[in-house]
Amino acid sequence: MTNSKTSDIILLIVFAVAVLAGPIILAPFGAGYPDLLQKFAIFGIFAIGFNILFGLTGYLSFGHAAFLGVGSYAAVWSYKLLTMNVIPAIILAVVVAGLFSLLIGFISLRRSGIYFSILTLAFAQMCYNLAYSVLTPITNGETGLQITLDDPRIFDTAVAGVQPVTNLFGLTMNSTAEAELMGMTLQFNAGFYVCAVILIATFYISMRIFRSPFGMMLRAVKSNQNRMNYTGLNTRPYTLAAFVISGMFAGLAGGLLAATDPLAGAERMQWTASGEVVLMTILGGAGTLLGPVLGAGLIKYFENIFSAFNTSALNDIFNFLPETLRDAVVSVSSLFVGEGWHLTLGLLFMAIVTFLPGGLMEGATRILRLMSGRFRKKTDDGTKTVHPAE
Repeated sequence: MTNSKTSDIILLIVFAVAVLAGPIILAPFGAGYPDLLQKFAIFGIFAIGFNILFGLTGYLSFGHAAFLGVGSYAAVWSYKLLTMNVIPAIILAVVVAGLFSLLIGFISLRRSGIYFSILTLAFAQMCYNLAYSVLTPITNGETGLQITLDDPRIFDTAVAGVQPVTNLFGLTMNSTAEAELMGMTLQFNAGFYVCAVILIATFYISMRIFRSPFGMMLRAVKSNQNRMNYTGLNTRPYTLAAFVISGMFAGLAGGLLAATDPLAGAERMQWTASGEVVLMTILGGAGTLLGPVLGAGLIKYFENIFSAFNTSALNDIFNFLPETLRDAVVSVSSLFVGEGWHLTLGLLFMAIVTFLPGGLMEGATRILRLMSGRFRKKTDDGTKTVHPAE
């Protein structure tokens, strides 16, 4: 077994352990509750899929939220017409998103660069407006599509007066077990672990794509597509395949959003959602395996934790300061948390793009190299060569 394969196996094992131990690892940071853990996993999948397109081929799509929304709508219709089991819903979400991305990709990939980005943005906005108004019988417009008591499910037996819940062969997605550890209440949620297992599987698929000849071809497209075209090689099938795979990952994320919260709305298809996954990928490190997951986790952490710090919470944090100084500190810090969390995220994004163009993964690589260099220097300094004469 080569060193590359060994390192990939080690990376996959470490990643899987870290994801599955998420409720324990993130509890001290206030992020160990089910709703946020589910978002970490789902948007990690979304970012992994986007990275296959943008990170490998260099094609920047501003319309990937369309596939996220289509996946959500397909999953909710599965709950309404078939069964509350999440497996058929997830499969339907992936298939519908794949077909939809095939259509959009076939048209958009006739152009490259900024023209490709604008085309994908235009398609996403068209989908948003259609879902919001024109296709109201299918999407339920601004109210959003949701399950009801009188939905005609084929494979489920309805219980009168009982709101159905999503499940995995009887295990409800909202079921949560609690445990106490070192004064912390740990919550182990079924929905999170379904998303976590799928996240690990998608990470493995992404790893295999990155290491495959197909992945090398996508990197070549990013490096110099014109030169490849001059050799007579048709690159469109490769870029279209990457676009469809990326769209299917987005549809999978949308299906999981509906699995954890059976509601689909047009807001999931808005251009801001597409911009968010771009930020996640760049922030973590485009073209890397772990980067998009780290970027997704960081943005969702800022969105859900930093936004919760209001003036009252800040007063409690800085309660040890004298009153005058505390008021000043709270006034300044309140600009960066609560409703101003976007300012903190923007400053962080600017700093990373300026000093770490490769994202968080570049920073981690620099730290590891620095530590490795210091360790090697310390080892060399402490090593004494003993000659036979001695």
